[in-house]
Order: sequence, then C-alpha cells, then structure tokens
Amino acid sequence: MTTDYLIEPGGRLLGCIRVPGDKSMSHRAVMLGALADGVTHIEGLLQGEDVLATLAAFRAMGVDIVEPQPGRLTIRGVGLDGLRPPGHPLDMGNSGTAMRLMSGILAAQSFDSELVGDSSLHKRPMRRVVEPLNAMGACITMADGGRPPLSIKGGQRLQGTDYVMPVASAQVKSALLLAGLYADGVTSVAEPVPTRDHTERMLKGFGYDLSMADHTVRVQGGGRLKGCDIQIPSDLSSAAFFLVGAAIAPASTLQLEGVGVNPTRSGVLTLLQRMGADIELRHRREIGGEAIADIHMRHSRLRGITIPEDEISLAIDEFPILFVAAACADGDTRLGGGGELRVKESDRIAVMAKGLQQLGITVRERADGVTIRGGQMSGGVVDTHGDHRVAMAFAMAGLRADGPLTIRDCENVNTSFPGFVAVAAAAGLGIQAVNAA
Repeated sequence: MTTDYLIEPGGRLLGCIRVPGDKSMSHRAVMLGALADGVTHIEGLLQGEDVLATLAAFRAMGVDIVEPQPGRLTIRGVGLDGLRPPGHPLDMGNSGTAMRLMSGILAAQSFDSELVGDSSLHKRPMRRVVEPLNAMGACITMADGGRPPLSIKGGQRLQGTDYVMPVASAQVKSALLLAGLYADGVTSVAEPVPTRDHTERMLKGFGYDLSMADHTVRVQGGGRLKGCDIQIPSDLSSAAFFLVGAAIAPASTLQLEGVGVNPTRSGVLTLLQRMGADIELRHRREIGGEAIADIHMRHSRLRGITIPEDEISLAIDEFPILFVAAACADGDTRLGGGGELRVKESDRIAVMAKGLQQLGITVRERADGVTIRGGQMSGGVVDTHGDHRVAMAFAMAGLRADGPLTIRDCENVNTSFPGFVAVAAAAGLGIQAVNAA
C-alpha cells in the first residue's frame, strides 16, 4: 500500500503553527550525544523516520537512549571509543544525511560494519564521501556505480587530511570532520561556498575545539566530546512549505513559531524576499548557538527572479517548494548551476518539472537547472517518485490550482514531517491522505 494526497483547490492559510524539529540538527545531536562522555539531554527532536533510523543504529551499537516523552531524549554517551559491533547491517532508511555522516564515524571504529538503506537511498551517490574518507586511511567499499550499501572495514588508522571539496556539500564536510575527531593530526575541509554549519556549531557545544576561517574548518584529532543539553528549533525546510503556501494563497496570514534561521540555512528566506514575499522575522533570539525566530508571512504578489548560483547551497533542500513559488510568480524564474538537485531523494529537477508541466505550467528543463514561467495551475495527477519534499511542495500547489489535485506516493513524508497532513489541514489546506494500492 502507498499513500496519496487528495488536495481540494483554493483556500488560504491562517493562524499560528509549529512545525517539527530540525532534521539536520536532530541527526547530529544524536550522533554527538552518543559519542560524548556523560549524559546529553535533547529537546525538540524530530520524530521522523530518518532520525529514528539514526537512533536505532546507535542503540544497536550499545548506546543507552531513553525517551521520557515524545521529542525529548536522554543519551548516556559511550565516548568516542565506546561503540560496540552492531551484529547486523545498519539500516539508514531514506536518509542520505545519516548514511554519509555515519560513514565518517564508522570509518574509525575497531569493528566491521555495513550501511544499507531503502531503494531510494541505494540510488544516491556515495563516492563523494567515500573517496576522501579512504584517502584518510579508511577502508570503505561501495556497490556498483559508487552507491550503497557501504561496507566498512574496522581497525584502520586514520590520518588528518587537507581536503578541498570540489562540490559544496554539508554532508561530505560533516563526515570528514567526524572522521577527523579520530584521526592523527589536523583535518582541514575547505568548501567552495558556505554550506550549513550545524556540525561545527554543535561540536563547539559539545566542548570540541575547532577553527573556522575563509570557508575552511579544521579539527585536531584526539579530543573528547562532553555531554550537554540541546534544544532543537523547528525545521526551516519544513516551515518553507507553509511560508510559500501563505505567500501564494490570497488572504493568507500565517506565523511559524520557533524556527531555526541559521544564516547558512536561510537562503529560502532571502530568495522569497527577492521574489517579493512579505516576510517578517519576530522575536529573534539565540539558543545553543543557533539563531531562532518566529516567522510571519502574508500573501503577496511574487515575481520571477534569476537565482544566483552562489546561493543555491543555502537553500538546497527548499527548491521543490521554491519551484512552486516560481510557478505562481509573474514572469520567469531561472535556475542554473543546480545539478546537485538531480541526486537528492529523487531527481528533483526532472520530477518537479514534469509535475508542474502536468499542471499546465511552462517549464524548460536543462542539465543543471530550469526556467519556470508563472501561470495558472490546473488540477491533475502528479507523481512524487517517493520524494517527501516533492509531495509537500505539490500539496501547497493545490492552494492555487483551479481543480482537485492528486499526489501519488506520499508515504515518505514521514521521514521528515510526521503529522504533515494534520498540521496542513489545521492551517487551512484542503488535504486528505488516502491509502492506494
């Protein structure tokens, strides 16, 4: 059985809502908490399937993790050298973040391990993280085409590296930094443009010394992590669906509470403001080194823009919903240099282009981008190809469609946003989830 979304056309978004905790931060908090000395308390943890897979992996490696109530965790860390052999392959489900970051941790362990995932994850490229890890002394083998599963041989001695990333990737950067905690000497990672820096901020929060300058991060191996208390804000990537929904639906006024607005993640806000969106950040504050705000959004008339290539990495996960914003804007929106979007949970350029075209929008697809001409969207049927962000993006498109919309294959929404249907319906979207054969 699969899950489809049925969307009634029109409507508006109103009120004040809170979306689930940040997925990127949730993964990292669990990983560092497990590797720390002492106890870590986490509040606001995302309860999605991706993060649950990370929790299951560390429990399988002997880490004591208890959940006194939903979204709160107590992790009794085992230290950097305290993980135990899991006894079976570690299933990362649909999460490329978990697989790539875990490869950096497991590359330095004394035992052999294997990372597997679902059919979608097994199509995603891993060579970009495996090759630099192997250059540090790891022994990781991949399946044909440089894809999962990953087989990791234990007992390897890692050496620090000076790595210049050819393509900006927070996941690759984080994997190398995590491996660098175990390596002899200094591990230096330079990125061509800034990417999300949750790993760096959280390492500091766990008491690990590192340096950052000129888009380069350096860690010295041999330190220790210290358990701490972490509060995870709401996920801006999840909030983005509702921000765009409120922007495109007439008479909408919506506030999203306690959203993380880390400057290396907030590119979606910058791009929407450039398109003419009426966004206001209220009650700005900082918790645990992360910027947080309540985001107030009103309906506004959007205009097409050309997206700067150096800003793509700051909004890499939000492009499915940005494509929907472009479909509702006046004029053309152009994206170039976005080839990374083709190797996410789906080929997001191709899947979004085809779906928008099926709804009557003019889209010209290129190898590394698209041009989207805003217009009236019709009702119809679109296929998500199992991509959670594509599913939620097209759900919001129903606010501007002139007929009912059926969105196929939406069950993977639970990887990042459990309860999406209930939250969206409460805000005013006419949405229903149905089981389909």
